Parts: sequence; structure tokens; C-alpha cells
Amino acid sequence: MRESLFSILGPLDGLTFLDLFTGSGVLALEAVSRGASSAQAVELDRGKKEVILKNLTMANQKVQLTIQPAERFVMTWKKSFDIIFLDPPFDYPHKADLLQRVASSRLVHPGTRILIHYPGENTLPTELSAPRLRGRADIPDFFRTTGETEGDSEAQSPVQGWKFLVTDQRDFGRSKVRFFSATFE
Repeated sequence: MRESLFSILGPLDGLTFLDLFTGSGVLALEAVSRGASSAQAVELDRGKKEVILKNLTMANQKVQLTIQPAERFVMTWKKSFDIIFLDPPFDYPHKADLLQRVASSRLVHPGTRILIHYPGENTLPTELSAPRLRGRADIPDFFRTTGETEGDSEAQSPVQGWKFLVTDQRDFGRSKVRFFSATFE
């Protein structure tokens, strides 16, 4: 699956990569080995930290590891990525909600591609809304970072008619990978 995934993505030269639910860190490592300028690996399980860090030593500091829930990362991270890969556990019940939160977060920009690996029996949306907010006061509470208030004035520019649509889907036995890209109306 990994080889197929990166073949579909094509050249990653200079792109940034986010690996949510990283597991061993191997996809983030693969991304930088294929030219990504940097990668961020996010994993909840602290027990995997030592193994992940050992795996990432080959990346010459191009991959950063964050140990925290993916949901918290999505809500608090302030920089966007060019490619976001989600690989939640197959029994994770909030895949559709997390996809929507990613599409609506500061993790994305109009060129971001979002990919999710999931079991074929799950039903996921084919469209994700990507509203751009006029200012910090418009941000829903679940996207606020600790200490951030409605009075914060850092503005974001609005983009009208922006959403993510499925552009590809590949089957790998029992599992699938769905690809989303931005489209404008």
C-alpha cells in the first residue's frame, strides 16, 4: 500500500507532510525520503515513542514527532501542510468527524491533499467543507487553543466556495485509501 500511495502522490519535492496516527513513523520517513521538505508525525501512544524516534533518526531532523491525541493536534496546530495522511485505528469511531475537522482547520490551505486509510465497510463523506474564517472571533470553541479568546485579532482571509472532494480512491484488500483535493466553485 505504501509504495502505491506514494506513486499516486507523485513527486514530493519541497512539500510538507502530516502523518496523523503515525504508528511507527514510517510514512513520515518515507515522505522525506521522497523529497518532502519536512514531515510531522503525530501519535497518541507514548509507548511507541522510543521506536518512532529510533526510526526517525534516518531523517536528519526533517521529521518532528508530537505525542498527543490527533484530535488535539488538529485543534491546536497553527501551520498548514501540503499533504495530510490519516491512518486511524480501524475501530476508531470518529473518522468522518475528524476528516471534517481537518478540512476546517488551520492545517489546510487551498493546495492541501487529504488522504485517509480506512476499512472498506466504513462509510465516509465524499465532500468536506473548508470554510475560511474572517477573524479569530469566528473560530468555534473546539478549534481554540488554551488561553485563546474571542477578542484575539489575528485575521484569516476568507475564501468563498472552497471544499474538498474525493479525487481518487484505491482498494487494498479489506482497506481503502481515499484522496481529497480542494475545489473551488
